[in-house]
Amino acid sequence: MIFAMISPIQKSALFIRDAVSRTMCLRFFFELFGRLFYFLALAFTPLVATTAILQATPIVVVAGAAIFMKEKVNLKRWIAIVSGLAGVLIILQPTSDDFSLVSLLAVLGMLGFSGRDLASRAASSNLSTTALGFYGFLAVTISGLLYMAWTKSPLILPSQPALILLVSAIGVGVMAYSSLMKAMRIGTVGMITPFRYTRMIFSIFLGIFIFGEILSTAMIVGSLVIVISGLFIIMAGNRAK
Repeated sequence: MIFAMISPIQKSALFIRDAVSRTMCLRFFFELFGRLFYFLALAFTPLVATTAILQATPIVVVAGAAIFMKEKVNLKRWIAIVSGLAGVLIILQPTSDDFSLVSLLAVLGMLGFSGRDLASRAASSNLSTTALGFYGFLAVTISGLLYMAWTKSPLILPSQPALILLVSAIGVGVMAYSSLMKAMRIGTVGMITPFRYTRMIFSIFLGIFIFGEILSTAMIVGSLVIVISGLFIIMAGNRAK
């Protein structure tokens, strides 16, 4: 609703032919897929682990750009990509007794966001950031309705404290989403991606001090591997340019 109201002010059209292009249909699917599974991961798995796995998104985006967009990626960057994905496995610990299939929710969300970012870069320049935000949050709404139908959850009226939190989340979400989409479209990956890794700082603080989570050795090691691999890919790409 906010993006729809902003659109006429910015004189950006929402309903144009490019909005139903193949690229936008793919973007809508990946947005819906990523949002649904990432929200489920936030609900059912530790915040720090979920956020750490999400940090692999830029790594998968680089791999996807090489495979689907024919961007050049040298051997060193491929090694870093494989290392970053290994960091995800270190966090998941699929061979340990503590492994749960619920942990894969964050991986599915990460793959969805990676596809969304790739499609955003390929989307027509005729679509404004506001239009991308409108269709992105429309996917969020649909994913919520699908999950509500799947779990047969009734609609409920939020309490006043919950309503305040929801309104705050909407305000921050709209601002952050708009900024991210604008950055993805006009900025360079090398400049944008390092800022994404600051999310780990906030998630660790919130996870430990707000939700009482405990950092395991595997989580710390895996997170470091992902972040270092991602930063190496960026620096290697900048040197290549």
